[in-house]
Amino acid sequence: MSSDTLINASWLDYLLVAIYFGFVLGIGVMARRQVSDSIDFFLSGRSLPAWVTGLAFISANLGAVEIMGMSANGAEIGMPTVQYFWVGAVPAMLFLGVVMMPFYYGSKVRSVPEFMFRRFGTGAHLVNAISFAVAQLLIAGVNLALLAGIVHALLGWPIWIALVVAGAIVLSYITFGGLSAAIYNEVLQFFVIVASLLPLTLIGLHRVGGWDGLTDKITAAASSAPADAGVAPASQQLESWPGQALSGFDSPLLSVIGIVFGLGFVLSFGYWTTNFVEVQRAMASDSISAARKTPIIGAFPKMFIPFIVIIPGMVSAVLVTEMIDLKNGGSPAGGASGDGVAYNDALLLLMRDVLPNGLLGLAIAGLLAAFMAGMAANISAFNTVFSYDLWQRYIRKNHSDDYYLRIGRLATVAATVIAIFTAQIAMGYDNVMNYLQTLFGFFNAPLFATFILGMFWKRMTPTAGWVGLVAGTLSAIAVDRLAAAGVIDLPGQGAAFLAASTAFVVDIVLSIVVSLVTKPKPASELKGLVYSETPREDRTDPNEAAMPWYRRTVPLAGIALVMVIILNVAF
Repeated sequence: MSSDTLINASWLDYLLVAIYFGFVLGIGVMARRQVSDSIDFFLSGRSLPAWVTGLAFISANLGAVEIMGMSANGAEIGMPTVQYFWVGAVPAMLFLGVVMMPFYYGSKVRSVPEFMFRRFGTGAHLVNAISFAVAQLLIAGVNLALLAGIVHALLGWPIWIALVVAGAIVLSYITFGGLSAAIYNEVLQFFVIVASLLPLTLIGLHRVGGWDGLTDKITAAASSAPADAGVAPASQQLESWPGQALSGFDSPLLSVIGIVFGLGFVLSFGYWTTNFVEVQRAMASDSISAARKTPIIGAFPKMFIPFIVIIPGMVSAVLVTEMIDLKNGGSPAGGASGDGVAYNDALLLLMRDVLPNGLLGLAIAGLLAAFMAGMAANISAFNTVFSYDLWQRYIRKNHSDDYYLRIGRLATVAATVIAIFTAQIAMGYDNVMNYLQTLFGFFNAPLFATFILGMFWKRMTPTAGWVGLVAGTLSAIAVDRLAAAGVIDLPGQGAAFLAASTAFVVDIVLSIVVSLVTKPKPASELKGLVYSETPREDRTDPNEAAMPWYRRTVPLAGIALVMVIILNVAF
């Protein structure tokens, strides 16, 4: 153990972390007893209730993006970061539950790429399966890099050792229990994360004099910052709209358009409605009604997560010495990586400065829980797609169920090892949100365009499916490279929004053009895959009509939508 660690933890903090890890591994061992075939391993036997899958749905996303990425954005740009939740998540989650889950669950597919195979055939399926698998390995690397950063900050271990140890812990419980272990751990992790970050938020706000004290300090810091530091005006940091600091546009109108279309529609719907990491949790539900309610139940805690991840980042920017220096254009030494303080360190440094021993251990356990939840979600989704959609379909067909179960476990090991190397890429970014939004633009935006057009337009052809996906992905990469070369000048996540929007438009236009000159599938083959060809009774659960209103899908979604509108107006 190093003597110059970033976090000065006591024996009590280590004990709390050790107890938490005991629970994590214990859940994995117990879940192993329930795994008898591949459906148990990959989809939990489709046996879990809605409240379990709903919390797992949100916890699977409560990883590096939510914790370090959003707190980093909170420190850097402030309140506009809430758009990732209130505009960039909740509406799409409600749409997934109300409109799209019946198609996923009702078709009994084991993955999103398998749905693409049934709708468009081999070409689109292969492109989607490969791009999804690559994306999960890259995003798992983000979670692993930040998890290793916590271990490095806590123990002072070299980063490469921390990467191996962190990867081994996640690998152990997924390999033991498959998706059930991941989901039950995600439910536990949700409560641990909230219990650890809520005290940090309250104590941090108390230190700066409450909300009024925070706004005063942000206003003073913005007015005194050097002109070349690039600090946004206080008014932009303290209000969610029009969000120029987030979008990168100087014009308020263009900023709103960029956030609503680029983030709120393309990136958000592309991520939440087609990302198998999230959809897999709903598909583990015990009924179509539970599957539809899974993302809707998750939407309620989702809209309040900003208060425990973004607010601490904003507090850190005006309370922690190193963060104040960084925001004023300095280059303070240290940080979790050891290569200098970055915005990703905002939460860690605030924990160091305001939490007493005991609460510090709880907060560390919460961060470890978040990163393991995120990485476990990526790995469990990867092993399903690799085993079913790539290995079984294209390499080794017609083998026993036990054979594919073994392949799934081997894929889990391989993905964890690869993530150790992809973590090195993530470590090159001061703010992981920039990296993650770039990846979502590459992979999710074109997939959403193909998916949504194919679901509501029966004339779309199999050829258009794969052509649109490839062209959309390549156009997003081209925009990203132009931005990296300075040809397109958009700060913050503006370049990622533009790349995703370009991918969506290119995909839609090409898909329409190609569909008009190629042959569509017969309407008889589109039942359960296209909205107009699927009877209403196949899209709903007949038992839901007898439930009280507060347990039905559409009323729950309506309440969530009203609540998120109120939050947008209030802030």
